[in-house]
Amino acid sequence: MNIALYKESRSGETRVALTPDAVKAFVADGWQVQVQKGAGALAHFVDEEYAAAGATVVDTPSGEVNVRVNAPTLAEAQALPEGSLHLSFLSPVLNQDVVRTLNDRKITILSFDLLPRISRAQYMDALSSQATVSGYRAALAGAEYFDRFFPLLTTAAGTIRPAKVLVMGVGVAGLQAIATAKRLGSKVRAYDVRSAAKEEAESAGAVFVQLGVTADAAGGYARELTEAEKAEQQAALVNEVAAADVVITTAAVPGRKAPILVTKTMVEAMGEGSIIIDMAADGGGNCELTKAGETVVHGGVRVIGLSNPPAEMGASASFMYANNVVKLLGLFGAKGTLAPDWNDEVVIGVTVARNGQVNHAPTAEALGVAHVAISPQPKENA
Repeated sequence: MNIALYKESRSGETRVALTPDAVKAFVADGWQVQVQKGAGALAHFVDEEYAAAGATVVDTPSGEVNVRVNAPTLAEAQALPEGSLHLSFLSPVLNQDVVRTLNDRKITILSFDLLPRISRAQYMDALSSQATVSGYRAALAGAEYFDRFFPLLTTAAGTIRPAKVLVMGVGVAGLQAIATAKRLGSKVRAYDVRSAAKEEAESAGAVFVQLGVTADAAGGYARELTEAEKAEQQAALVNEVAAADVVITTAAVPGRKAPILVTKTMVEAMGEGSIIIDMAADGGGNCELTKAGETVVHGGVRVIGLSNPPAEMGASASFMYANNVVKLLGLFGAKGTLAPDWNDEVVIGVTVARNGQVNHAPTAEALGVAHVAISPQPKENA
């Protein structure tokens, strides 16, 4: 069977879903791989490398399995082979027209957004791998836009105090932002609504901010705050935000609008020359003033809306993403043949739709169609 690798059509995207090394792994497992011309060029993977890895480089790829980083456009979705399998960061609830088009073509739809956050799935978790890149880039952006030094400097001209950085959200991206800002020499504080994040933040080098508002849920994740809790949280955060030179927000929610953590009032309490790096800009932003891909100046404070930060490191981000693709698709087939194990909780969890039926409940509700859950079956009947 063929795996088709497409060139990304999103503006500013540099990543590619498969690297030449990933192609080599699939070819060794019996798959044929078609690569669209120039697919990896912006990540510095040239067509000749793909050909050397065993792929066929073509103008218009076509395969039983098709892979991308971002969701296809409507036109791209309509061009995919009926009955094939599609994998990308689809954000199905937000891309309803694309999902409807793919489902009408009876395409098995997989989205990395839905991958179960369990230990066994960590090595195929593209959300985490790309969040690692985003957190690193957010900290570097903070150092780039801040017009003072990050580290403590003692010079003949005087002593310069270290920058005070506040990282909001201590997930994968937040931890990487903490570690990077710390390595750059700043004093880092961190905040998260999960009490379990305290130990993680401190291990990365931050002082953890405790405000008395927690939202612990099962499995170490966070539940949504009530309106009263949000008001209490924001009131308690004003002084923390005001004391920071650089605020880095990382609270992105896959497939949903990002929560507001920094209000206009908080921005107005910050000092002249302070900055906010909003890593969640593509999801609406964690700051009330954020505009994706733009710098907003308000009262002497700059709010930088980072758009698609992993694309700033196309080569490394593609390397990590491609490894995630190889591992995940290994659950859907081997030796060049599709044979999903529909008893596997990862296979079930990542599947949006198959056979013209929507299997992901929130997507079914958004589309206004029946939700058909995938029920594990005995091995002999699978």
